This record gives sequence, C-alpha cells and structure tokens, in this order.
Amino acid sequence: MKDPNNTRNTMPRRGSPLWIYFVVVVLAGVAACAGSLAGLSGADVDALVGNPLFWILGCFIVFGELRPIITPGSTENNGATTSTTFSFAALLYAGLPIAALLQAVAAATCGILRGRSPHRIAFNVAQYTLSLGAAQLVLMLFGVHATPTSLWVPEGHDLPAIALAGAVYFACNDTLVGAAIALHERVSLLKALRWDLGYQVLVHLALLGLAPLMVVAMDRSAAFVPLIVLPFIAVYLNASVSVRREHQALHDGLTGLPNRKLLIVRTEEALAEARAAGARSAGARSSGRRSRLADAAARRRKGAGEPVRRAGLFLLDLDRFKEVNDTLGHPTGDRLLQLVAHRLTHSVRPGDLVARLGGDEFAVLLPTVRDAAAAREVAARLRAALSEPVRLDGMSFDLEASVGIALFPDHAPDFELLLQRSDVAMYNAKGSRTGVEVYSPAKDRNSPARLTMLGDLRRAVDRGELELYYQPKVSLHDGQLVGMEALVRWRHPDKGLLEPEHFLPIAEQTYLMRSITQCVVEAALAQAAAWWREDLTVQVAVNASGRDLLDTGLVEAVESGLLSRGLPAASLQLEITEKILMNEQAYASDTVAALAALGIPLSLDDFGTGYSSLVRLKRMPVEEIKIDASFVSRITTSTDDAVIVRSIVDLVRTLGLRSVAEGVEDPQTAVLLREMGCDAAQGWHFGRPMDAATATDWLRRRMERAPEPAA
Repeated sequence: MKDPNNTRNTMPRRGSPLWIYFVVVVLAGVAACAGSLAGLSGADVDALVGNPLFWILGCFIVFGELRPIITPGSTENNGATTSTTFSFAALLYAGLPIAALLQAVAAATCGILRGRSPHRIAFNVAQYTLSLGAAQLVLMLFGVHATPTSLWVPEGHDLPAIALAGAVYFACNDTLVGAAIALHERVSLLKALRWDLGYQVLVHLALLGLAPLMVVAMDRSAAFVPLIVLPFIAVYLNASVSVRREHQALHDGLTGLPNRKLLIVRTEEALAEARAAGARSAGARSSGRRSRLADAAARRRKGAGEPVRRAGLFLLDLDRFKEVNDTLGHPTGDRLLQLVAHRLTHSVRPGDLVARLGGDEFAVLLPTVRDAAAAREVAARLRAALSEPVRLDGMSFDLEASVGIALFPDHAPDFELLLQRSDVAMYNAKGSRTGVEVYSPAKDRNSPARLTMLGDLRRAVDRGELELYYQPKVSLHDGQLVGMEALVRWRHPDKGLLEPEHFLPIAEQTYLMRSITQCVVEAALAQAAAWWREDLTVQVAVNASGRDLLDTGLVEAVESGLLSRGLPAASLQLEITEKILMNEQAYASDTVAALAALGIPLSLDDFGTGYSSLVRLKRMPVEEIKIDASFVSRITTSTDDAVIVRSIVDLVRTLGLRSVAEGVEDPQTAVLLREMGCDAAQGWHFGRPMDAATATDWLRRRMERAPEPAA
C-alpha cells in the first residue's frame, strides 16, 4: 500500500492545503467509524468477542500491516500489505464495523511500533475506514448487509458485487493516498496516481481476489484459516529471495556499496528530477499574467541568474593503492577497501549515493548540488575523511584520493558523459596533484572543442597568428629596467585576441607545445636583436613548460637563434614554473644542464604555489625567483600573505638569488615590497603587456629620461 507521507514524518504546516486535506479526511474517517460502530448491538459485540475467527483475523491483519510483501523496487512504505485480504474478508463476512475496527487497531499498532507521527496514524486509520465504508455501500446496493450475528458467505452469483466492491475499495484508497502525495509533492492528482498505478492494480487484484476464498474457508471451519496463510508464506519467501538477488545484482559483494548498475539507475532518476524541476521552473516563468510587482521581481531574478537544478557525479580513485596490494596482499587490500567504503558513506550528505565501480575506484552521486563550489566542498570532506591514518595488521596507512567532478547540466546531459568527464577530471587531479578537479573542456583531450582548438592552433603556428606582448620588470630599489617578459597572444581570425590561458593549457598536453615554444623563442630573439641594434639592451624572458625541458631541440633552437643574431646568452631568460621541481625527469634533464652551459639564465615562476624541495631549488641553476601574484596582490590587506611574501624574500636572499614580485598593481604594494627587501617587480603599476611597437616606444622614452626609484 502506498504511504501518503513517506517523504516526511512531521505535521504539515497549519493552514496549508495538505493540512486542510488531512483534517478533512481524518474527520470524515472518524465520522464513518463512529457511525458504523454505533450500529453494533450487544449481541454483535458478544459474537465478536466470543468467536475465535475474529481474533485470528485481527492477528493476521496486524501481521499484514507490520510485514508488507517487499518486492524488488519496493520498500516498506509502498510494499503490498496482506492486511488488505483479511480486512476485506472481514468486511464481506461480518460487515463494516468489524472490518473497520480490526483495520484501525492494526494501522494504529503498526504506526506506533514504527514510530510514525500521530497525524500519519490518524490519516491511515481514516483512509482504510473510508475505503471499507465505500465498499460496504456497494455491497448494500446488492442487498448484502453482514453483521457478527448474521454472517454472510458469498455464492458464485455474488462475484460481480464483490468485484465492484473491491474496485471501489481500491479506487477510494488509492485516490485518498494519491491526493495526499499530490499535495505534498505539488503535482497533479493524475500524475500522482500514475506513478505506480499498474503495480497497485496488480497487487490489489491478487489480494482482494483471495478475500472471498478466505470467507468460504472461515465459514467451513476455523481450522481451514491457517491454510490460507500458506500461499502468503510462499509469496513472502519468494519475494525475499527476489529482493536478495536484486541486492546482489545491484551491489558490490566486497563493500556492500551500490555497483555500476544501481549507480546508473539512481543517476538517471536524479537527472530526470533535475530536468523536470527545470521544466517546471521554465513553465512557471512563462505561464499566466503577472502584476507589475511580479514582473519587477522576475526581472531581478533574471538579472541575478535563475537557479539551475544541478546534479553531480564524482569519480574517486585511491592513490598508490596498488602498492598496498603488491606489498601486503589482496586480503589486506580488501579490508582497506571496506574501510574506505565505510568512511565514504559516513561522509556524504543525506541522500547522496556512494558506489564502487571496481578495484579502488568509487563514484559518488549528488542528486542535488548548488554549484561547482558546493561540489568541491563535498569532495574536500571526502578526502579529509580518507586522509585520517588507518591501522591494519599493526601497520599505519595514510590514504589519499583524487576526485574528479562533473555536473549536470553544465558538463554533460546524461550518465555516460558525466562518468566520462568526471573520469577526465579525476586524471587531471592526479596529474596536477591538486586532489580535486572540476571538469574543464580545455583539459579534456577527447572533447570536440579541444580537438577543434588544437587544429586551429596548429594552423595558427603555421600562419604566424601568434604574437608576443611585452611586460617590463623593474628594480624596486633604483627603478632600473630589469627585463621584459614576452607573453604570447593568439590573434584568432574569429575570436579576436586570445590570452594564453585560453589555449596554452591545451597545447601543454600535446607535442604542439614544442612548436609554440620554438615560435615564441624565435620571435623573442628577433625582437631582442632589434632592440639591441638600437642600443636598447634589455633582457627578454620567455616562458618554458615542463615538456620543453624534456626536448633537446630547445637547446639547439636557442643556441642557433643567439648565434645567427649575434646576441649574448644573457639577452634571453627562460622562465619555468615551480612545478618543474616536482618532476624529477624534467628537473634532472640534460636540457637544463645544456641551457646552463650556454649561460642562459633561468627564472623560477609562480613560486609559492607548488611544493618545492629546497635541495632541488638550491641545485637548480636559477638566478631569479618570481613570487606568485596570488600572494603579492593581498599583502596590503592580509597579514598572512604579507608574512608569506616576506619569508620568500628572505629565503631567496639567503640563497643569493633575485626576488621578483608579480601582480603589483598599486604604489602601496610596491612600497611595501621594497621595505621587505624584494629586488624587482612587475605588474600593471609599472606597465601593462604591450605589443612590440608600443613596447619599443616605451623603451625609447624610458631610455631618454633618467630612471626614478619605483614607488
């Protein structure tokens, strides 16, 4: 039987439509129950108390309410209650008062034992009483009026009357419950009735069809009544086996978590609800007339951005789990996976689903999530739960995991694409060692947009669409020009001038980065040579990626470019990110040694955002450390960032290197950096990135006047 309030156990808000409906149904049920009981005579009561059949029926009805038949796909809230058979049999055999009384006792007993709220118990009692009362009216139309002292046993010609009474019972009961659900879920009554109508019709056809047989058996002998229970026992056992098999088919045998099949089902359900919510929101915005005030409110909502119903799918993979299996064996690895499953299920929000896809790979479904930031918070909580040390077999383990996040509808419209793109994000998190990554098309090697951009970028290199802009680096002590950093731009024929963050992350994952770097080095050396011919002797810095440091062709390109233009090695500087120090292969490559042998100075960019080894930093042939702008931009407002920057400056000075602050955009920051002892800085305060012609004019004007101290 469907439960009218299976989504909550609290009293509806007073005065709400659902509250009014509950009150009306309960009052009608009380009136119907009181009216039927008032018709009982003293003889009827004596017959009720003295006949063991009614006590047996009462026990069966209570048991049927407490133990519904749970089939695959159903729960205790919507499982088939066998009390229907026995209460309808009581109605046929002894009339409405007995059936209503026994069913009321059973519904109240079940509600109390399951901890249901009083309003739910009252509604269930009223629901059954009204349904039985409607069936009794049908029987009376056919001349059937049973009482405890005048029992009625149907004959063959009475089957149409019984069938109609059963149909009315079902229709009344289903409508009463469906109306409650419709008001609670705020959907139409027709939609609420259609949700499981086929299942309910089939179940009630079987349960109500057994009631006449029950009456005939009761009339013959009370000894036959237990025999009626045998089919129910068989159904219970078969249903239990089916549910167990379904659980095995939809859950992982080791951890007990849902498997891929159940994850697909739950994800599709979540996506369907999200689509329906979006459709309802769109329909509400577009339907009906609105007042001026409502129009203004709608415009404000539109300006702020309409909330979108999102769902999230996480893919979580344990780091270095294979080492545990290889070292300690699979039994220990299995126990570790069970512990991980326990921690994950106790760290997600109510309603979220944790599934195991296989091996050390888990998935987490968020049926609703506000945005990517909220999804990141959940992912961070999961990683924090896993990071607590684990003790197994006297050994302690430190677990880490990488999490990829994909959102509906932002990143994918269906389960398969969500899973694929969360997988892409997860591998990006592993590769970047960030722990958590949200899917980004720019980092997806398989996305059509990325492949299209790679093709356009490859043609851009051949057509000379890449341009260099130059931003000055200035000494904070005397205002002298330290150098010019070359920043690549792409003059896209359709999209205009693109900043490097729009295309370099894609190129860095492919061998196209080599071509871009060679192109940038050639253009930078050509511009440096032009400046040196005008006595504008300035060092030009070019950014190099980790892939470039594994390419021996970079050394040849730099050496031949310098020789052909007659430039000294000091005219070119290569900037590499701090993450290079995390890559042993790139850090210790022959390319770094060869560049150092040429005399090419190296600068370590974005310092403070990675995890540098001081030993490697000291051994790396760098002359300059660039402090990341994320710290520099907040030193005037954040004490913590100011302390970090001061510590970096002191460390760099101790190592005998030059410190350069990035992202200086105001004089206050420049003054504070100079007081800290920082050597140089660059940012919009000193000059924005300029094209070659503008940068040349800027250099000429600067050389014509004496430099001023930076402030």
